[in-house]
Amino acid sequence: MKETPLKFTFKITVIGDGRVGKTSLIKKYTKGKFQEDYISTIGAQFSIYNEKIEGDECKLVFWDIAGQDSFKFLHSSFYKESRAAIIVYSLEENKLGTDSFDHITDWHDDIKQYCGKIPVIIFANKVDLIDENSYDSTKIKELVKERDFIDVYRTSAKTGQGVNEAFKKIIIELHSKC
Repeated sequence: MKETPLKFTFKITVIGDGRVGKTSLIKKYTKGKFQEDYISTIGAQFSIYNEKIEGDECKLVFWDIAGQDSFKFLHSSFYKESRAAIIVYSLEENKLGTDSFDHITDWHDDIKQYCGKIPVIIFANKVDLIDENSYDSTKIKELVKERDFIDVYRTSAKTGQGVNEAFKKIIIELHSKC
């Protein structure tokens, strides 16, 4: 028996530098789990998750793209047919955090080159590793406005903070455009 394709099938590409938590965020959202050990994504991996939005069954296909430069040559084929993108950066107060923030525009330019103007949301991940009271969100809010991103969410794949809300925001955005 042939499976009937769902009316709402969305490919969502998840991009950002290596070690920012892309895979962990997807696992937290789709399986409710967090894995302490870091396992580098090789090339890309994808996860399928079904979600009901306003009574409609939606099939979500998350493409988790490796953030290391050595896989950059594969990006164009991985981005193909993406309906939206999630750019993840780390809030850590170290080189990874600084570099991953600085590279948001590079990731955005890359996805625009291959997919045109698709909805993009920012996940500021690893919020559990900073003092939120002293965090200055001015620069990221300016970037969200300047680049016309949907929004920015502070997330933690470890604690789950902001994860469901952030994923739901991009999914609802896609659903509303159909």
